[in-house]
Amino acid sequence: MARIFDVIEYSDEMDNELVHRFPESGIGDYRIGSQVIVRESQNAVFFRDGQALDKFGPGRHTIATGNIPKVIDFIGKAFNNRTPFPAEVYFVSMKEFPELKWGTPQPIIVRNPGVGLGVALLQGFGTYSIEVSDPQQFVTQVVGAKASYMMDDIDDRLRTMLLSKLADLLGETGATNSVLEMIGLTEELGAGVRAKAQPDFAALGLTLKSFYIGNLKPSSKSAQELRDMGMLDMATYTQLQAADAMRDAAQNEGGGAGLTAGIGAGMGIGNLMQNATSGATAKPQQQAAPAAASGGMPSVMTPAEAAAILKVSQEDVMAAITAGDLKAKKLGNAYRISKGSLEKFLSE
Repeated sequence: MARIFDVIEYSDEMDNELVHRFPESGIGDYRIGSQVIVRESQNAVFFRDGQALDKFGPGRHTIATGNIPKVIDFIGKAFNNRTPFPAEVYFVSMKEFPELKWGTPQPIIVRNPGVGLGVALLQGFGTYSIEVSDPQQFVTQVVGAKASYMMDDIDDRLRTMLLSKLADLLGETGATNSVLEMIGLTEELGAGVRAKAQPDFAALGLTLKSFYIGNLKPSSKSAQELRDMGMLDMATYTQLQAADAMRDAAQNEGGGAGLTAGIGAGMGIGNLMQNATSGATAKPQQQAAPAAASGGMPSVMTPAEAAAILKVSQEDVMAAITAGDLKAKKLGNAYRISKGSLEKFLSE
């Protein structure tokens, strides 16, 4: 026979625990007159065969005829008013679980109209917080008969739901905003994800209290990832293959002129793809086009802009920079050419 419990309580702080079953295994036998003690941050739900009998809020409760109608009705119908009666009690933490982490294990593809390939890959991370809003629904829908249900047991499921909503919202926002504009809308995007995810959380008996985007930025490996994901058109893909072949040739001893061409072409295409996916140099390129068309020359140029003025390929410009014939300033992985350097190059 199961042990008879006269006092039913769970005094643990439940720091990372959402639900604790009492008793942890089997079923408990409870008497009419037993005391149920529920802590300030808890609710307690009586269950029998998956059916919720009653829910108790914080305080001390006595199981007695008249004040717990569902339990008493269950006893009368199922056990002919015999005591004790068998059931399980689930103590559910009702406090907020804050500072839960989320991040993008894989970049999210978004549209970037008018810039490079027209797409970009974004990565981000941040925090979110939840609390149980419907203890009975949460136990029934999620926990089942587990003795203990921890935050870690549902964390992956919740992050997947949130990332799905974030990807959907970024797709909608990207239709009217550039990547740089979206990066500046983290507060609005966070509120949008919270609104989109709320019905899915409510279906589990949870409330999404907050969702914050700590950082949102273009992926640092956009070119390679786009290529691996098959997002490049045939012309660009062929261009990248040619660049790889030239890099391989440049690594061979005695490469001679091939060394300059290989390094130049490889770096030129690398910069082109990085700019296309991140959108970081979209505005300078757009501003330089009218100047080149009118015969003018901006004070500072990218290799692509210099190539347009010289009417040669960007690879030729990069080869000249690598050979030392054209002076350029390297900033990170990008090169910038001054008007004076280009004029000196043309006069030699």
